[in-house]
Amino acid sequence: MSEKLQKVLARAGLGSRRELETWISDGRVSVNGRIATLGDRAEAEDTIRVDGHIIRTQAQDEIVSRVIMYHKPAGEVCSRNDPEGRPTVFDNLPRLKGMRWVQVGRLDINTSGLLLFTTDGELAHRLMHPSNGFVREYAVRVRGELTPEKRKAMLDGVMLEDGISRFKSISDAGGAEEGANHWYKVSLVGGKYREVRRLLESQELEVARLIRIRFGDIPLPPQLRQGRWMELPPEQFEALTARVDLKGKQYTGLYGRARLRTQRSGDKPPRKARRNPYRR
Repeated sequence: MSEKLQKVLARAGLGSRRELETWISDGRVSVNGRIATLGDRAEAEDTIRVDGHIIRTQAQDEIVSRVIMYHKPAGEVCSRNDPEGRPTVFDNLPRLKGMRWVQVGRLDINTSGLLLFTTDGELAHRLMHPSNGFVREYAVRVRGELTPEKRKAMLDGVMLEDGISRFKSISDAGGAEEGANHWYKVSLVGGKYREVRRLLESQELEVARLIRIRFGDIPLPPQLRQGRWMELPPEQFEALTARVDLKGKQYTGLYGRARLRTQRSGDKPPRKARRNPYRR
């Protein structure tokens, strides 16, 4: 069966669907020697090239997906290549053969905390899609007084340049009694550009530090140091894929390879996969 071309390329880990649609519009993609256009579809036997290079594609049920958690430090940019030569979030990720890491959403350069990466472009697309309603939670240190009126305004909704934004929750997390450098935990659904900062700044609250501490049901592991990555545990991976209706994708990383070997051998039990969560 044919599928949309950008979906096939996203599953190969080349990027997000939106980014790949731009590649197609720019004439960088061809199918069977013909320059592709938006709306084109591809089948398993088709030869797909990007910038003249043949792309190895896989059917949906052939993909062994991986998801890793990364603790982004402030100062890294969420881009594969930065024209200014700044460090990127991809610099410290494990190397892949025949696949690419696709990041799930972005954090601005001054924000640290949890980022998810996956080898499955379709999974990344579903995790970022607003219809799935994943809550992002942040720890934020602010300067200024959060009055009841300001709290209510941010919970009810504030009109920003790109539409109405609101926090789902705001809770006290300790700090100075008089409002200077006070910590809060805030959560929201979606992820507009610099949304947390803009919401707080709309109420004359200055953001001194911002850390993403949770994506959906996945918290930032306390043992995961900045600039390090960790494979998502199997139970969390399966819950994540079930949430976005990708129940068939149940194998990830070392755990998945051990289980796949068992299925193929038929009767040999899998060896317990050893892993160092901080290895690169």
